[in-house]
Amino acid sequence: MSFGGPQWPQEPQQPYGQQPQQPGQQQYGQQHGQQYGSQYGSQGPGGQPSPFPGATDGGTPDWGALADASAAGRRRKRWLVVGGGVLAALVVGAVVATAVVNSNKGNGTAKNGTVTPTGSAAPSGSPTPGPSFSSVAPPPPPNPKDYISDEKKDKAPLSAEGLFPGKKLTMSGRAYTKGATSSTTDCASVTQGGLGAVLKKNGCDRVIRATYVKDGVAITVGVAVFPTEAAALKAKNQASGGIAPLAGAGVKDFCRATVCLRRANSIGRYAYFTQAGFTDGKKVTTSDKGVFQASDDLGTFAFNQIYARGKSQASAAAGAPQE
Repeated sequence: MSFGGPQWPQEPQQPYGQQPQQPGQQQYGQQHGQQYGSQYGSQGPGGQPSPFPGATDGGTPDWGALADASAAGRRRKRWLVVGGGVLAALVVGAVVATAVVNSNKGNGTAKNGTVTPTGSAAPSGSPTPGPSFSSVAPPPPPNPKDYISDEKKDKAPLSAEGLFPGKKLTMSGRAYTKGATSSTTDCASVTQGGLGAVLKKNGCDRVIRATYVKDGVAITVGVAVFPTEAAALKAKNQASGGIAPLAGAGVKDFCRATVCLRRANSIGRYAYFTQAGFTDGKKVTTSDKGVFQASDDLGTFAFNQIYARGKSQASAAAGAPQE
């Protein structure tokens, strides 16, 4: 590999009949002397004295001096090339550094230490206002129970078909067929035992009844309506006797002169009562799980229907414009 310095030829030539020299002698100068000597001879062009440095008095060039001068010139040239490259690199680096500094000046940090993003406007004297939120909390959604606890709010139409719609109902896969229904403001007239007096004493406004039948078991559910929740709760706690069974519409008399299952409960201003027994007049015992299940299903259905009434009124109130 060559780096530009003089190299030794593999087979040195023999200029002017001279004998080959051993390695280490001035072959490089001799080669150059042969070139220059064949061109100019012992004198320079035009018969002038030889231009070669170190020429002898006889006009013969000092080939060794010429070789040294040529090598020195090449070394200077290499240093100039290397120095020029270093200088150019320094200049480029300085230009890049200046550009970076100038760029940082345009995208620097503000006095408060925040950085202004490129392409965005500088912060003004006053901070940008953030989103504002009302300090007043929105009103909570209406509670459905509020609308079935006070007659002043409970204004939706009330009927037997509204509470007990359709011809059948299904609870957890158990289907019941609906029989007769009734609605009366004479609350005591549709009761048995002491329940009539309890309803009247607590201000009962109406009783709505419906009967369902399944697998030889008949159940009558009666919903008694009161002015307030407190009145309905008292009627439930004071209940004795029970709701009178409602026959008809394919259901014959039941729970007459026999033992049946009676229950009472309430929600809001409504108290509801169930009476369940066999359609063949058989007495109900604690082992008759079908009767207990039917009573549970009809009581749950009545509860759900009353609560749905409050929920629909609450939803309507939530969607109405505020005054």
